[in-house]
Amino acid sequence: MAAGLIVIYAIGPMRANVLNSTYGTDYGSNDFFFGQLRSVILSLVAFFAAFKLIPYKYVKRFAKPILIVSLLLSVLLWILANTGSSLAKCELGECRWFNLGGFSFQPAEALKIALVIYLADFLARKKEENVIGKWKEFWLPLLIVCGISLFLVVIAQGDLGTGVAIISIIFGMLLIAGVPAKQYLLMLAIVLAVAVGSVATSSHRMERVYAWLDTLSGAASSDSTYHIENAMLAIGTGGFFGVGVGNSVQATGYLPESINDSVFAIMGETFGFLGLFAIIAVFGAMLLRMLKVADHTTAQDERLLVVGVFAWTLAQVVVNIMAMTGLVPVTGITLPLLSYGGTSMIFIAFAIGLVLQLSCYTSREVNKNEDISSRRGIRGTHHSSRRRSA
Repeated sequence: MAAGLIVIYAIGPMRANVLNSTYGTDYGSNDFFFGQLRSVILSLVAFFAAFKLIPYKYVKRFAKPILIVSLLLSVLLWILANTGSSLAKCELGECRWFNLGGFSFQPAEALKIALVIYLADFLARKKEENVIGKWKEFWLPLLIVCGISLFLVVIAQGDLGTGVAIISIIFGMLLIAGVPAKQYLLMLAIVLAVAVGSVATSSHRMERVYAWLDTLSGAASSDSTYHIENAMLAIGTGGFFGVGVGNSVQATGYLPESINDSVFAIMGETFGFLGLFAIIAVFGAMLLRMLKVADHTTAQDERLLVVGVFAWTLAQVVVNIMAMTGLVPVTGITLPLLSYGGTSMIFIAFAIGLVLQLSCYTSREVNKNEDISSRRGIRGTHHSSRRRSA
């Protein structure tokens, strides 16, 4: 978050100038920085609330209502968008936000954490009932919930990037839940086929695929390859040490979405290879730590929740970085905790706070020959034979 604030502070005035000259807006030079600072503060509040103030047992108890409210918000946004209401905020032909005066809210981000919480409870209960893999008891309710969620995000809101994150959450958690391998692979193949179909039937998405293929083949530059080429140009310009804070050229209007989806490329230009390596290393360390928490968590629903947050974070980090380096088509997915925007940062910070809370109730085996007094310096996050109650 701190690294993101530094970059937004440096390129915010450039972004304001570009928007003001292009669309006639009246952004101040520090508006984007203060907007990001507000998001960081709210995200830290959400993080500490999930970590210290809201016990997971209460979050688990309201798993179904949380999901229902998130779905209803997406349905409401769809209705408002189709009726031309000013409460629906639309950009580039897609309506993904509620317009609440000076604030905007993206219900798809709330749906991500709602799905993680709901699926953790649902899959744990089905595993306990020993009905994992059965059609009526397991697959039917699961497909209804996941199908409605993906429809509201990918079709109604036209947000394939969020759809990728949701699919990663679902299949990451299914993998840990113990779904039979044949059923898992069959469902994965069906989802991939539907995803390919949704891309093939959308001229906008196919244009991005063609642009990506043109970039890989070294074809002549065009309007469709502009975004990918300038993202890679930004990273290449940064070299090993970067051009320094405030010296970005791409942020002056060349690279689209410089403070949102393309912030990784701007960071490459600003901080160079060393800076990008450090950012990837921090993400890697956090993700590995999540896996360690999942490995040491004894309750099945808690383990599933941690894996869901892991899959969510991993998908967004990997897809965003691959898109900015030309390894996959541009998908419009944010880089967690770094991209400009409040809703995405707040909800993923809340999710990470839940993971940190659950890490306080992990357990590990103790060697029978180990002197228990040697562990007095170990903090309460590890317990030898029994588990603290939440």
